[in-house]
Amino acid sequence: MSEPSHHDHSGATTDEQLMSDFARGSLDAFTALFCRYKAPICGFFRRRLADPSQAEEFAQDVFVAVLRAGGRYEVAASFRTYLYSIALRILRAHRRKSIFRAMFQGAAPPGYEPAQRPGTEAELMLREAIGKLEGMDREMVMLREYEELSYQEIAEVLRIPVNTVRSRLFRARRSLQELLASPAASGPHRQLASVEERP
Repeated sequence: MSEPSHHDHSGATTDEQLMSDFARGSLDAFTALFCRYKAPICGFFRRRLADPSQAEEFAQDVFVAVLRAGGRYEVAASFRTYLYSIALRILRAHRRKSIFRAMFQGAAPPGYEPAQRPGTEAELMLREAIGKLEGMDREMVMLREYEELSYQEIAEVLRIPVNTVRSRLFRARRSLQELLASPAASGPHRQLASVEERP
C-alpha cells in the first residue's frame, strides 16, 4: 500500500504536513502556515467583534496557541478545522468576559454586535440580517459564507453532527430569505443561496 500524499493537486505542501513538520521542530513550516492563514483569521475576528481593531490581537492569540500546542499536534482533522476551533474558543472566552464585565458594572449584557465596516447598501443589509439570526445559526452561516468551510468542517468546529449543520443551515437560509425580501437585498440574497448550497 502506498503512503498518503502530503501534497495537494497543485504540488503545494498541505497544511497538515506543514503542521506535522512544525511539531517536529520546523519553524519554517509554522511561518508558512502563518502566512497562509493570518489574513483569514484576522477576517474571522473582524466580522465578529464590535471593535474590529482588536482582530489582529485576537489572531495573534490563535497563533500563539498553535505555537504552544505544536509539539502535541496529531492529525485528527484538517488543520483548517483545528485553527478555526481555536479561534472560536478564543472568541467565546472574550464574549464570556464581556458579559461578566457588564454584569459586574451593572450594565446590560452585550448582545451580538457585528463590526461596523464600510460596504454597499446590500452588503450592510446582509450583515444586519445575519446578525438577527439565533446564535448557533448565525455562526454556521458565517463559517459557511465568509470562511467557506464545508458542512463537515463546520460540524467539527462546532462539535455537532453534520446532519444538524445541514438542517440548521437550511432553516437559517429560510430565515435570511425572509429578512432579505426587499429588492435592495436581492443581490446578496442570491449570492448567499448559491454559496450555501455547495456540499
